[in-house]
Parts: sequence; structure tokens; C-alpha cells
Amino acid sequence: QVQLVESGGGLVQAGGSLRLSCAASTSGRPLSSYAMGWFRQTPGKEREFVAGISRSGGRTYYADSVKGRFTISRDNAKNTVYLQMNSLKPEDTAVYYCAADYTPLTMRVTTLPAEYEYWGQGTQVTVSS
Repeated sequence: QVQLVESGGGLVQAGGSLRLSCAASTSGRPLSSYAMGWFRQTPGKEREFVAGISRSGGRTYYADSVKGRFTISRDNAKNTVYLQMNSLKPEDTAVYYCAADYTPLTMRVTTLPAEYEYWGQGTQVTVSS
């Protein structure tokens, strides 16, 4: 079982930065057993993959829309995953969700929401123009 709690969202002007955090509480398996992902969703749209990171952090993957602006990282000792968001645009406005994918594959990163077993409640990010 994994509980995920996102924080760090808020209101920022276009061009600004935010860092989201995802604090994980796990029972049984350590966080290093899970690949992690960040997704976002706006009203009326499907949940969209933003970034993912493999179990040890050795592999990362980004949506084209955020490549070069966002950076995902993790600290397994602190049970926390981060999403550094720079050069924010109004189109980045969404609720951002953290998700965990239990996998024995050390380099796996999936973009499919259905592959993630655990989800946080989300944190709102609003970028004003």
C-alpha cells in the first residue's frame, strides 16, 4: 500500500517556477520498488502524462510539451519525488498528480495512467499570463 501526498502548487506568473513535491508513505515495499510519474488534468480532459522516473532515478522521460522546462527527480531515502517546473506557461495550468507504479524492472517508466496503481489527491497549479 502506498499513500501519496502532493504539495507545492499555487499561483505563479508566466515565466515563473514552482517545485512540486510528492511525499510517499509505503507499507511493505520501499519507495525504490516503484517507478513514479507526474500527470496533470484540466476540466473536461483526460489525465495527461507529464514526467516519469525509474525506480532508482536512472531513467527519466518527459512529455514533449514540458521537455527542457520540467525536471523530475526522487530521493528514495526521504520517500519523496519532485517536479521542478521552470518557464511556466498558462497552458501548464492544471491539477498535478503524483502516481506510483510497482515494478520489478529497474529502468521502467510508463506514460500510461492505467499502469500506475497508486495516486495522490493532486495539487493545483495556476499560471497567469
